[in-house]
Amino acid sequence: MARRYDNRKLYIILMGSCLVLIGLAWFVVRLFSVPVAIGMSAVAAVLPPVAVIVANWGQD
Repeated sequence: MARRYDNRKLYIILMGSCLVLIGLAWFVVRLFSVPVAIGMSAVAAVLPPVAVIVANWGQD
């Protein structure tokens, strides 16, 4: 049960970082560098599937 709690905590951290990356890329970074904002958005697009895999890691 403790492992499931750790997985859930890591899932929340990954999804929170995804939201922060999207928010920063769209509202702040794009004003200074569009390619960096696109890169940040690409990384943020990869994080949700990784977060789901991590959340379900170790389950039958």
